[in-house]
Amino acid sequence: MAFGALAQTRTNESNLDESMVGRYTLPDPLICADGTRVTSAKIWEEKRRPELVKMFEDEVYGRAPDRLRGMHFAVRSFTTNALGGMAARKEVTIWFTRGTNGPSMNLLVYTPNVFRKPVPAFLGLNFSGNHAVSADPGITLPDRWLPPAKDGSVTNNCATEAGRGKEASRWPVEKILSRGYALATVYYGDLEPDFTNGWKLGVRAALSRDGTNTIFKPAEWGAISAWAWGLSRALDYLMTDRAIDAQHVAVIGHSRLGKTALWAGAHDQRFALVVVNESGEGGAALARRWFGETTALINGHFPHWFDGNFKKYSGHENKMPTDQHEAIALVAPRPVYIASAEDDRWSDPRGEFLGAKGAEPVYQLFSEAGLGVNDWPPVNHPVGDFIGYHVRTGKHDVTDYDWEQYLNFADRHFH
Repeated sequence: MAFGALAQTRTNESNLDESMVGRYTLPDPLICADGTRVTSAKIWEEKRRPELVKMFEDEVYGRAPDRLRGMHFAVRSFTTNALGGMAARKEVTIWFTRGTNGPSMNLLVYTPNVFRKPVPAFLGLNFSGNHAVSADPGITLPDRWLPPAKDGSVTNNCATEAGRGKEASRWPVEKILSRGYALATVYYGDLEPDFTNGWKLGVRAALSRDGTNTIFKPAEWGAISAWAWGLSRALDYLMTDRAIDAQHVAVIGHSRLGKTALWAGAHDQRFALVVVNESGEGGAALARRWFGETTALINGHFPHWFDGNFKKYSGHENKMPTDQHEAIALVAPRPVYIASAEDDRWSDPRGEFLGAKGAEPVYQLFSEAGLGVNDWPPVNHPVGDFIGYHVRTGKHDVTDYDWEQYLNFADRHFH
């Protein structure tokens, strides 16, 4: 996939002018490390896919542990009369180790009452606590780290009633349920607080032999890998829940949690469908494009997100052995949906489309259709088959329009 060579090395600069992007060459997802070409789905699955997974583990996100022995679940609350009788609501504590004094996270699950069980589900992390996805007064308030308020003031360690439903516009719970899907979500701060030394309060310290004194090796997990690991542990629980069709669980995420959803779905093949909303750099957007947020900027502002090895590519994206089209390709042959917003130029909407486009050769190995177009589509014009894509009007957010496309996409592939 040749676009020439990267024009020059760039460090902490950014660019929002398409004419200044320059030329670059993407690594070919079908060329193995030994130079041989992938010519079949079998070779992809047995040889090339494991190579790429290891590259992303080593050079971008970092390696995470497997599920730990002793992990167990405890139902904290359950009712069949949530949301005016529309749904059953269950809260589950997932303990990652034996006993109840170790690290854990709290999973909120809504299942629709009027549909025959089991039902397919959407699973995603939220930014502000489970109570923020709905004004439902039955959701337990979180008691862990919460992000500062938008005015910069620091919130206390416990949520308040004022936070109920603050993210409801991004989580149209009733709409999802009315379409026959369950919704499961976890507060990402349960896994790791989102600041540079937040790992000391999260699973990376709790599961490390050295705790808060840990010195991470260059290829060990960053925060995105820790959050993605948590999504896989939530799926572990959903596979035991008789109300959930565990063969049809879609993982979804927005922004930094879109990067997380992509890595979770790329790494864990149990996820049946992957939805990546405005994920930008380190998500669906190509790193080699000098547009919007860059590798240098993201490593500078959020050094905890990626592993240590990723830092060496700040301003040197052309030296990376991978690019994000290959992360999208790791989802194949499962369906994946990439979404952008017209005014979210920092996330490089065109680069997200090109990332999806670059994954098509792998889907072709499985005889699955990709985007079905060569050119970036106009706004509010969804395209694609097993790779879905749209760029909508508006800003960096998750809207009803986005969810309508995701539900339609899931309907097509799950039913």
